[in-house]
Amino acid sequence: MSVSAHRGRGWALTNMAFSIGISACSSALAAQAETAEVTELGAIEVVGKGQREEHIKPLARSKVSNAPESLPTAVSTISADEIKTLNVDRDISNIYRRVPGVVANNIDQGDTGNGFRMRGFATNGTHGADVAVYVDGVPQNVPSSQGGAGHGPVFLEWLTPQMIKRVSVIKGPVSALYGDQNRAGSVNIETLDGGDVASSIGLDIASFDGRRANLVLGGEHEGFESLFIADIYKTNGYRKTAETNRDNYFWKLSKVIGDAKYSARFSHYESDFKNDGYLNLPALRAGTISRRDTDNLYGFGTANRNTYVLNRAPAEGEEGLYYTAYFEDFKRVRAIANGTNTHNYGKDDRDIYGGRLAYNFVYEDSASLMLGAEVRRDKGEAYRQQYRNFEPTQSYYYDFDMDLLTYGVFAQAQYKPIDSLKVLGGIRYDRFDYDIDNRKFRNADTGYHSSVTTPKLGLVWTPIEQLEVFTNAAQGFRSPAAEYISSGSSSALVPSDTGGRINGSVRPSKVTSYDIGFTVRPTERLSSTTEFYYIQNDSETLQVSPGVYEQVSDTTRKGVETSINYQATSTVSTYASYGRIIDAVIDNPPAGTGDRLVVPEHTYKAGVQYRDAFMAGQLTLNADVYHLAGIPYYVGIEKKEMPPYTRYDLRASYDYSDYQFSLYGTFQPHRYGSEVAYGTTTGLVIVPQPSTTLGASVRYFF
Repeated sequence: MSVSAHRGRGWALTNMAFSIGISACSSALAAQAETAEVTELGAIEVVGKGQREEHIKPLARSKVSNAPESLPTAVSTISADEIKTLNVDRDISNIYRRVPGVVANNIDQGDTGNGFRMRGFATNGTHGADVAVYVDGVPQNVPSSQGGAGHGPVFLEWLTPQMIKRVSVIKGPVSALYGDQNRAGSVNIETLDGGDVASSIGLDIASFDGRRANLVLGGEHEGFESLFIADIYKTNGYRKTAETNRDNYFWKLSKVIGDAKYSARFSHYESDFKNDGYLNLPALRAGTISRRDTDNLYGFGTANRNTYVLNRAPAEGEEGLYYTAYFEDFKRVRAIANGTNTHNYGKDDRDIYGGRLAYNFVYEDSASLMLGAEVRRDKGEAYRQQYRNFEPTQSYYYDFDMDLLTYGVFAQAQYKPIDSLKVLGGIRYDRFDYDIDNRKFRNADTGYHSSVTTPKLGLVWTPIEQLEVFTNAAQGFRSPAAEYISSGSSSALVPSDTGGRINGSVRPSKVTSYDIGFTVRPTERLSSTTEFYYIQNDSETLQVSPGVYEQVSDTTRKGVETSINYQATSTVSTYASYGRIIDAVIDNPPAGTGDRLVVPEHTYKAGVQYRDAFMAGQLTLNADVYHLAGIPYYVGIEKKEMPPYTRYDLRASYDYSDYQFSLYGTFQPHRYGSEVAYGTTTGLVIVPQPSTTLGASVRYFF
């Protein structure tokens, strides 16, 4: 079929989409989008061949703005164009692969949450807890999850790369705009509008029967911007039983009315999966079990989420009224094998709804004040049940029917008394009103009422336009989990009228973080950021005796991160970063545990990109390397060290006319290396990784 025939079919499909309220862009917009895709790694502006840097633009932190990059801390921004150069494949966590100091997990365990660890927080199994994650103003952390992992996990599998406009990773709890789980920092994700993208259809294939079909319909019609995305993904995975089947649908409609931009979006996500769990490292090395085997039973799970979001923001500039309203029907199941014939079957079935209202006052380029409030209600059941031979029993590990109400108010101000100095101050007040029905131990039914206040203060000094020095002192918090407040034995038991305990004195866990760092940009081609941090938590919640939780533990985290971005030529750009955890210590651990948190001591990242015209199109080549070392684990009280983990990513893309062709590969050479592992009494257990994963994709723009 000719290209013109393809385009005719594309326009027919576009007109059909408009008839049901979904707009698609014209051929001219597609061509513009292809041109707009030309970008470089990192936040470096490209200087073409033969050009010289006559003037260096001011660095972002000195500006009075509520944009994340203006905060007095290290912030990494990932653009939509950069995401196109990453090997995202089955796990959206891979969008963080180049962010300094961040450990983003991809362990082939189905849709079990998105691992995200930084600054020594979010230890194994917490899937993004201790980092507050927001998408279009909607919080993503799930409190007291039983169908995920721990308290506050993040599930972003409903996102696909084609939905994302920008991701901002904010190190430390310095921003008052983010609430619960903001201890290590926060992540702010913005989705695209219809006018930002060209309509396209794409097909991907990858190792282990990876298959993806993706349709994007985007454009503008009579002032309405519409973006519709349908994504179907399937894989059998590396291990024998592993498989994932996932469907994502997304529709966003936006329009400017007066001085405001309004948007409404709907997303539907559904998946089912199986996984093979962890394997004992000594047994693997002895050859008594294969890397692709299942030790006991395979795990399994399902998920179904329907989300509705309404947003308002100023159409121009930052001054004005912002609001967000949302509702989500959230269902998730995860069954973890925990014996030769038993599973720990966890389920969340929630209605989650809430909103956010804020007004930003701006005075020229010297001051701003944002005042706001937000509320979230999380209502439904969360339980873990014992399954035997894949059938439910009458025994439960946890069983809650919860009504969790959280609301807060916040203020954040910026002021420049002189051109070279900016002061940021903020404060949050958050309150928790919970109604917890403990269906396992009826005598532990309880209400819970508590609050927490977290102040923020930061400075940015710009003595010359090539240098910014920044510092902050800020507090962040994590709400208490339902199983801390209404507790009892965590063994599998039949529900009873007695046996539980109410720990009404448990309070939110609050950390205090201190940062100091600098960014230097001697030319438009070169920039580097280095930051030192010290974090103290004197209110970590621990189980001090069976069913009794109290704030009795202190934890300390000290570290440094440094990164460099260099535009070597107009076609070649590079980056490198190093993160070091100097201390990650539990000051008063319970008996039988180690004194060091299970976090990597060293995190190395580096990469290079080549982009230039080639024949009648454009060629983009990317190479990235990621290495973890010095990860401790414990067998009893004996401290040991996990094998190192290294990952290499290669990607080649060629844009020609209305087509984009890509080839990619991921290489993990350490036979027993893994980003996530656990110490047990019988040794380390790991998730073996494939040494090589290859893939190819083609996308047609119409």
